[in-house]
Amino acid sequence: MNSLLSQIQDTLDKINDLGILPKWGIGIALTLMVLGIIRFVLKKVILDFVKQTAFGWDDKLYAPVSKRVYFFVAAAGFHLSMNWIMGEDSDFAFTFLPLIQAIYIILSASLLSVGIKVMIPEIMDRFSDPSSVTVSGSNSLVIFILRAAVWMGGVYLALSELGIELFGLLASLAVFSLIIGLAMQQTLGNIVNSFMLALDQPFEVGDRIEVEGYLGSVASVGILSTKILTHEENLVVIPNNSLVNSTVINHARGGGDGVGRRISLVQDIGVGYGEDIDHVKYTILKLMRECPYVLSKPEPRVLLIELGDYSKTFRMFGWVEDYSDEYVARDWLLKNVDEVFDVEGIEIPYPKSVELKEGGDEKVSRRKSTAVRLAKLQMVKEDKQLEEQRSAAKEDIERINLRLKEPDITAKEKAALEKDLMELNSVLSMFEAGES
Repeated sequence: MNSLLSQIQDTLDKINDLGILPKWGIGIALTLMVLGIIRFVLKKVILDFVKQTAFGWDDKLYAPVSKRVYFFVAAAGFHLSMNWIMGEDSDFAFTFLPLIQAIYIILSASLLSVGIKVMIPEIMDRFSDPSSVTVSGSNSLVIFILRAAVWMGGVYLALSELGIELFGLLASLAVFSLIIGLAMQQTLGNIVNSFMLALDQPFEVGDRIEVEGYLGSVASVGILSTKILTHEENLVVIPNNSLVNSTVINHARGGGDGVGRRISLVQDIGVGYGEDIDHVKYTILKLMRECPYVLSKPEPRVLLIELGDYSKTFRMFGWVEDYSDEYVARDWLLKNVDEVFDVEGIEIPYPKSVELKEGGDEKVSRRKSTAVRLAKLQMVKEDKQLEEQRSAAKEDIERINLRLKEPDITAKEKAALEKDLMELNSVLSMFEAGES
């Protein structure tokens, strides 16, 4: 045992007698070895444990925390290697010590900021009313203030370690900032209002909103402007100054019972005066209950709302779970109402005119009847294909959203998935508009 200890001591003495460059090589090698061990533990142990848990906050914390751990180990490896090679009292170590301490402070502030970003919403959700409308990903004012305080404190302490007085630097830039502010008043106003939008969160990317006469999905919220993609595939760019001063209707935050994307479906149908009211109401109500897009709770309703000059007008009231299904649900109802009314003998009044001809064109009538049958068969195939494409797009969107929440996703893969997600949303927007 003593011989082994003496051999270890002799080896350490030989290493200590090496030159500066070999020592730096040993320090770098040991740091890389520790990084490899930590990476193995994080990937094979911690990540597997995180995936098995039912919590969502640990998935969100894994990626940012693991990256900061790597940076912390690299900084600690450099710090320990420097103290070993140069000595703690050397001028070299004394020069770099404030920089290393500033790095430690920034990493700690960054880690605390990420913890606040992830954990505060989880804590707030536990105390929120479960019957209220759920808004995912909101960044409340409390979170923003806490993160800003952490970062300001971290930057102030880090700059103090480097011998830089933050408040003195800000005072020296005050006059210059005033000149720039006057020259870029509109631009700075857009920038400030972008932060106001981030605090208030009236909408998120993907929400369907209506502002200044435009209706569409929010494509992005930038520093200067907010971009909206309409159903006609037009990209509307609205300056944040105008957006803050406008009335915004968010169709993704309505609904009830905590369902933010639910939307009401209202459709009027006129029938002839010779039709029985109960017969018409029951026929329409039965169709609404059969519609795969209309919710059973709240129950659909059919009411007689008007006795017009030429027709009785009935109004269908129903709820669709997701507003992206609104146009498809309306198409399904109108198509089936037309077919079922024909079977039930219910007349939909329309202006009529009588044209007198010399003899009938029976051949043309037969050809038209054949064309109608063929068109109906073809439209069944088209509708089925359209529904399959739409269902596949929605499944792909759900799969991509789940993958984007995975903690081990890379930046390159995330960018590619976000691009695919935008294309799929564009496809769904065409379905919403009733386009093929």
